[in-house]
Amino acid sequence: MAYDEPGRAGSAEPAPGVPAAVLENVFDDPAHGEPGRDRIAVHLVWEIVLLVGLVALVLLLRREDADTLRGDGLRTLLVDVVALGLLALAAGLSLRTAAVNLAVGPVAVAAALHFSEQGDRGVTAALTPALVAAAVGGLALALAVVVLHVPGWAASLAAAAGVIVYIERRSSPVVVQADYDPRRTAYYLFAGFAAVAALGGLFGAIRAVRRVVGRFRPVVDPARRRGVLAALVTAVSLVGSTVLAMLAGVLLAANGTGPVAPVSGLDWTVLAVGVAMLGGTSAYGRRGGIFGTLLAVGVVAVFLAWAAAHGWTVSRWTVAGAALGAGLVVTRLVEACGRPRGVSGEPAEITPAGDGMIISGWSLPRSSSVDNWPPALPAQSTGTPPDPWEAPRWETGPRRWDDDDR
Repeated sequence: MAYDEPGRAGSAEPAPGVPAAVLENVFDDPAHGEPGRDRIAVHLVWEIVLLVGLVALVLLLRREDADTLRGDGLRTLLVDVVALGLLALAAGLSLRTAAVNLAVGPVAVAAALHFSEQGDRGVTAALTPALVAAAVGGLALALAVVVLHVPGWAASLAAAAGVIVYIERRSSPVVVQADYDPRRTAYYLFAGFAAVAALGGLFGAIRAVRRVVGRFRPVVDPARRRGVLAALVTAVSLVGSTVLAMLAGVLLAANGTGPVAPVSGLDWTVLAVGVAMLGGTSAYGRRGGIFGTLLAVGVVAVFLAWAAAHGWTVSRWTVAGAALGAGLVVTRLVEACGRPRGVSGEPAEITPAGDGMIISGWSLPRSSSVDNWPPALPAQSTGTPPDPWEAPRWETGPRRWDDDDR
């Protein structure tokens, strides 16, 4: 029903009496009362934990198979890190705008199949139509999300279903026919990915940038539109995430040792979203770390290399599910410990407009002061109260049973 409840038509506002300058600093979106100035310390602490875990896994991998960390083995590992990192960046970019793109995995598999089939024509000839298709598909997805104002996960899941239809047109694995070898430029690829991930995290830590990126995150009613700027930023993020997923698929195909199987790619989606959340990106949007994505990608990639060197066969679904489960815990940690502090050092509490009003004029009484507790008892009367058994109606008039006795 299209109506607003009395007392709740206004947006959430902080307590009255707060100066405008303080309001601007304490709240990320003063017009809607959305908390801002997120505390970054929780991200830094978690990134230290990820760094320690990455160092430990590297030492384990070195003890198990030192050749993986030098020469061709290291270049192959770095390309794997970049491919997984591009998928994690694609998922993280859409997560930060509160419109997660669940089609990144199928898009990567479709791009890998296309590159495997058309790679013999040259890298440029194979990449150009894939780039155009990814940009157009991302734009269509973005228009569906921002124009219809629907959740990104639902729209991207529908887009993933359409991409899977394209993938299932192949009945057998496709042999990579391109002669492009990304291992020759592995160090440059890794340096570029690390720079993009770190700079993106640093810019995301700036309050003004975080405001713009996270404006699509709902603050009151998710049916309310968040403005043209929020729609534009969300559209750009969805297009960018689709293009990044396409580039990741090309690297996966070129760095592989066998043919590309026509699978759904949803396991890559779960893994990408899980790694992004494991790095500190909130599932609710807006909040994210600085170096978390880079470290989380390194942890997962090195773990997979160590498991392969150890002779274990680990399903991608297993790793993806574990990463996503841990990412949910990290999201709770980020949301609980990353919320802003108020002026007096206490967490900022949001008070809805018209506090104390529920529906149609029903009001909640304000709590009274407890300074005079216990309350003073009322003055007692000094007179003796009348005895009801001595009322005149009990003493006057003839009694019926006495008349009957006569």
